[in-house]
This record gives sequence, C-alpha cells and structure tokens, in this order.
Amino acid sequence: REQLTTGQNPYAAILSFPDSRTGPDFAFDSVWGVLVVCRVAGNFANDGVIASFEYGIAILNCPLLMVLGHADCGAIDATIKSIKDNSTLPGHLSSLVKALSPAVEATAGQAGNALDNAIKQNVIFNVAKLKAATPIIDKAIADKKVRIVGAVYNLSNGRVEIVG
Repeated sequence: REQLTTGQNPYAAILSFPDSRTGPDFAFDSVWGVLVVCRVAGNFANDGVIASFEYGIAILNCPLLMVLGHADCGAIDATIKSIKDNSTLPGHLSSLVKALSPAVEATAGQAGNALDNAIKQNVIFNVAKLKAATPIIDKAIADKKVRIVGAVYNLSNGRVEIVG
C-alpha cells in the first residue's frame, strides 16, 4: 500500500458491476494499483464513467478499457421483467431500466436465454458508446493508444468471456 502513495500505473480501466460476490480485482487476480474500476449496476457508461475513463487515458495513460458484464445480472433481469410486465420500478431504479432497455429490446425474440442475450448485448452497446465518446476516448482509439473490449464474467466458474 505504501508504494501506491506515490502514484499508480494501471494497465486497464474497467466498467463493471457492483455485485458484492466479486469484482474485477478478483476476476483478474490483480494487485492494488493496476486497475481503474468503475462499478455501476447494469455496467452502463454514464457521464461519470466516461469522465473516469477519460482520466484513465489522459492522465494515467491506461491502454485498455473494458466493459465487464456478468452472468445472472439482477439489473438486466429486473429490466426484462419491468418491460414484460409494463411496470415502473421505484425510486432511481427506473433509471436503470431506461439505460438497459435498449439491450433488452434489441434481443427480444432471439433464440437462447433472454437474460444472457441481453447481458451480452448491453456489453456490446456500451463498448460502442465508449468508442464514440468524444473528444478523448475516440481520439485515443484513432491514435492506437487505447483498445476497448467487452466481456462477461461467469459467477459460477470465474471465467471471463470476451464478447463483441
């Protein structure tokens, strides 16, 4: 911990989930100071996440951005149920439904598991959103200083599957 007081040199910035059962540090067996982690229910890129990633690129020279979803995502499951039941979730939970609905709606009627499909699609949509984020992230990608990938963490076996 003491050596981190003088700076950091992260190799990745990860948009992840706040699920208490795990996190990117555990999923990638990382030590302190090597990951910049933003955790948001539904792992979607909002203004705070984009600004944090911009900081990671512009100030910390972070070469990799990752959108990391996870299997059995409760936020996406709640969104599927809210859309299906035409119900509104209480409080600020409705903002999750608004952010996650595009992935749920894009995968509606697809073969396979609806939740798994929406989880992967949400990752793909958020990777695209980050790639288009101006002026810092899109320029860093064009200059080949940053790469963005999407992935899904499997809670049951601890594996990370690249998607997109």
